[in-house]
Amino acid sequence: MTAASTPKGERRRAALVVAAAELLAEGGFDAIRHRAVAERAGLPLASTTYYFDSLEDLITAAVEHRGRAELARGWEQLAHLSAEPRSVDALVELVLDQLLGEDRAFEAVLLRYEGLITTGRRPYLRPLTRAMQGELYELLTEIFARSGMPIDLPRLKQLVALVDGAVVNALIEADPDPRAAAGAMLRDALS
Repeated sequence: MTAASTPKGERRRAALVVAAAELLAEGGFDAIRHRAVAERAGLPLASTTYYFDSLEDLITAAVEHRGRAELARGWEQLAHLSAEPRSVDALVELVLDQLLGEDRAFEAVLLRYEGLITTGRRPYLRPLTRAMQGELYELLTEIFARSGMPIDLPRLKQLVALVDGAVVNALIEADPDPRAAAGAMLRDALS
C-alpha cells in the first residue's frame, strides 16, 4: 500500500489537485508551480513531488479535475431539462454554458481560451483533452436532442468552431462581452 492510497494520502493528493485546479482557473498554466500548489493546499512543499511524479502529472490532474467538474455540472443541468422544444435563445445559452463556462467575465473567458490554446504546446495533455472533448460533444448532442433540435457530429463541430472563432475575435478586439459575440453568431447559425 502506498502512502497515496491511505485515507490521509488520498485527502492530501485530492487537496493538491483542487489547489492546482483553482490556480489554473485563476492564472492559467503558469500559475501552477509546486510551491504555489503546496501553499494553496496548506501542505508541505515536498508533498507535491511525493504525490505526483512531475509537474506535468499535477497539471494533468488539475485539468482533469476542472474538466470533470464542468462536465458534471453540464450533465446535472441536462438532467433538469425537459424533453421539449425550446427557443433558439434558450438553446444558445445552454450551449454557451457548456463551451464558455459559468463565469461571464472577460478575464475568465480569456483564461479559458488561453488554456485551450496552451494545450497545443503541452503534448502530454492532448490525450486527456481529446477524451474530454468527446465527452463534451456527447453532452452537447444530448442538449440539442432534448431541445427538439437533433444534431449530427459534423454539424456540432461546425457550431463549436463558430463559437470558438467568435470568442477569439472578440478577445482580439477586446470586446468586453465575448459571450455575447459568440451568442449572436450561434443564434444566427441556428435560426
